[in-house]
Amino acid sequence: MRALITVSTGQQWSVELGQPLPISIRLNRTTSNLRAYFLPPAEIVPATSGNFIGSIAAGGSVNCDRLVLYPHGNSTHTECLGHISRERYWIADCLRSWTAIAVVVSIEPRQRGADCLITADQLAIALTVSDARALVIRTLPNDPSKCQRNWSGTNPPYLEPEAAALLRRQGIEHLVVDLPSIDPESDGGVLAAHRAFWNYPDAPRLEATITELCYIPDSIPDGTYWMQLGVLPLESDASPSHIVLYPATPVRL
Repeated sequence: MRALITVSTGQQWSVELGQPLPISIRLNRTTSNLRAYFLPPAEIVPATSGNFIGSIAAGGSVNCDRLVLYPHGNSTHTECLGHISRERYWIADCLRSWTAIAVVVSIEPRQRGADCLITADQLAIALTVSDARALVIRTLPNDPSKCQRNWSGTNPPYLEPEAAALLRRQGIEHLVVDLPSIDPESDGGVLAAHRAFWNYPDAPRLEATITELCYIPDSIPDGTYWMQLGVLPLESDASPSHIVLYPATPVRL
């Protein structure tokens, strides 16, 4: 199924809605899920209350699970400005646009001392689609073990603040990465890239979002897509999220 979508610039895009490409990481019932920031692993277990047990296999009348998770360290998640602001903002209120033209780019972070980071000049080369309001970054090498990796204490790659500021100036509203964070694992709470992307505290971008811990398989080539972003309407700074890409090509006017 194909759809013609007109974006705010007036440009039409042909979107292959029959070819969904999910890039969120599955949250399993086992201990094989990814982890970051030394947070406890996610739990999916049958709920219990008095004589009730939410497991047919254990004698219950229905299956009913209890979920315990820490979005920032257990799963693909989308965060809003409330992640870093003194003021309380909720993902349920900040996310107003669930779809956008997205560009998928593959980037090998550059070594700088003991760190690996994504630089502004790397992103400047990648940002060539004027209609793009979302950027999806696949870091190289793209090992499938990202889906089950324990990132804690590994000093993962991150974005330099100038790179995040460039994305803000280019009008990128939704940034998606396959890393635990766009800032260093341990930076004393500075969070310079987050602050640059959200333009906080000078002129906060309330509707901008950052999604972390995705996995973009090699079967999805670099290029343009129609992105659908789904979150739970939570009064929290972040939510587990489900992101789907659909191949998109511009229509000549």
